[in-house]
Amino acid sequence: MNNVLMYLSDYAIPIVIFYIVLVGIQSKCLIFEEFLTGAKDGLGIVIELMPTLIGLMVGIGVMRASGVFEVMVGLMKPITDMLKFPSELLPLAIVKMFSSSAASSLLIDIYKEFGADSYLGRLASVMMSASETVFYTLAVYTTAGGIKKTRYIVPGGLFATIVGIICAVVLLNV
Repeated sequence: MNNVLMYLSDYAIPIVIFYIVLVGIQSKCLIFEEFLTGAKDGLGIVIELMPTLIGLMVGIGVMRASGVFEVMVGLMKPITDMLKFPSELLPLAIVKMFSSSAASSLLIDIYKEFGADSYLGRLASVMMSASETVFYTLAVYTTAGGIKKTRYIVPGGLFATIVGIICAVVLLNV
């Protein structure tokens, strides 16, 4: 079964691309022109998002370099201990809401310090999979869609992230 999945994963993207081209030819669509239009629109969205993304990355970098995370872990340790949540993973839980790549960097630090197969390493891995980059996603989709009023996006995203983290802790403690 494992070999079948490896075989399928090697060919999945080329098959999808071939399928898209085949459907485009069948529908007499100007495939290359549509591709160029999509690429042009995508580049415009990237340019619109750039200030927001740079701000997120710089903010996270400043927090890591300044030691804010260490102070926060120290202050929150009594609460995280009461909730049976490892305080060492608190920075990961917070950073993941802003940037998946910055959270991946923290994840690698956790692997180096505690080991990938340790309880903290496994919990951090499950947390990364069970949570969302709430504020990054909010910035991307509201900018791309021209949405001004976010209403329940932030509370819903934060709720889903907290539930994902709780589920990760519960699953690894069963």
